[in-house]
Amino acid sequence: MNKIIIITAPSGAGKTSITKYLMQRFPTLKFSVSAATRKARGIEKDGVDYYFISEDDFKHKIQHNEFIEWEMVYEGKYYGTLKSELQRIWADGNVPVLDIDVKGAIHVQQQFNEGTLSLFIEPPSVEELKKRLESRGTETPESLAARVNKASYELSFKDHFDEVVVNAQLDEACAAAEKIVAHFLKR
Repeated sequence: MNKIIIITAPSGAGKTSITKYLMQRFPTLKFSVSAATRKARGIEKDGVDYYFISEDDFKHKIQHNEFIEWEMVYEGKYYGTLKSELQRIWADGNVPVLDIDVKGAIHVQQQFNEGTLSLFIEPPSVEELKKRLESRGTETPESLAARVNKASYELSFKDHFDEVVVNAQLDEACAAAEKIVAHFLKR
């Protein structure tokens, strides 16, 4: 049976940091690279951080049922998990790790109920989440407000996931996630 690990959280909750930690701890975990229509930021690389594709190409892939899940996360900004990406990771005998948004995580769980572990990374509070997002220095007041509102909404779905890890202290959250993943991989 092919396994999948889904890690989801509101933006700024620490899911990327926890995902990177888990992948260092477990060599069989491989990052599932998502497709995105946005431009690369900073040092992001195509095919490593995301598959950066045009909106037209993304819509073509939707029409040809090439995604396991996809969302228009923000106006005109599409993100999705390609079926071919999971197949590539499974073909190498590894376990894909999906670092995806809450709606996408729910869609994947519905399709792959058996063999799936879903982790919801919860910030200690919405106020702390806002501080983390502000400290990135990448948000306008409008985009910050949109992300905080979206995070409040996404928190209402935490009970849809197998496990919830509160990220008040990153090292403690990583240790908790590591225990959960170790148990899942042994099954």
